[in-house]
Amino acid sequence: MSRAALLVLADGRFPAGGHAHSGGAEPAVAAGLVKDAHSLEEFCRGRLHTAGLVAAALAAAAAAGHDPVAIDEAADARTPVLALRTTARKLGRQMMRAARATWPSTELDALAEARPRGAHQPVVLGLAARSAGLTPLDAAYAVAYEAVSGPATATVRLLSLDPFDAVAVLARLTPDLDQTAAAAAAAAARIPDEGLDALPAASAPLLDITAQQHAAWPTRLFAS
Repeated sequence: MSRAALLVLADGRFPAGGHAHSGGAEPAVAAGLVKDAHSLEEFCRGRLHTAGLVAAALAAAAAAGHDPVAIDEAADARTPVLALRTTARKLGRQMMRAARATWPSTELDALAEARPRGAHQPVVLGLAARSAGLTPLDAAYAVAYEAVSGPATATVRLLSLDPFDAVAVLARLTPDLDQTAAAAAAAAARIPDEGLDALPAASAPLLDITAQQHAAWPTRLFAS
């Protein structure tokens, strides 16, 4: 299939539900950790090299054709916080609906049957990329970009940040995106020799803590 499928998959208008989530930006803004373009860039860079790297590697592994149920179990092991597991599976269900409508495949059908409550979103996205004829590196790029574009877009709404400043942040992060996507795809390529332990398990404790706290807020703009 056309490589342009990557543009569809990474488009913020792809109906997979990501617009309702801030990727941890909402609690970071509330805590004063993100207050301008500079702090947004540092937040996104940290998220990209931890949670973003893990998610990108999971997607690359699924796109490479490895067992998606086993990868989903690996995703659970790398997501210690209930709030983030719940969010990942909710987004996975929405991604599955969009992916099956866009690039129908028996592999997507099988995962949907095996995980009726939803697989982790990066796993579904990786399998969607595979169904679209894309490569593991393509899937890693899509997830890595999502890891920073979501918080950047959310911060525009949360802080009334100038959208031009937010886009400039994303542009400055492109070398980090290249590095993260390459590392994620390389990890997926080692699975035949090393098993799923080849996938990174980088942690971001502050993101974990604030995600669980955010889930208990009585009023919030974003679902996560």
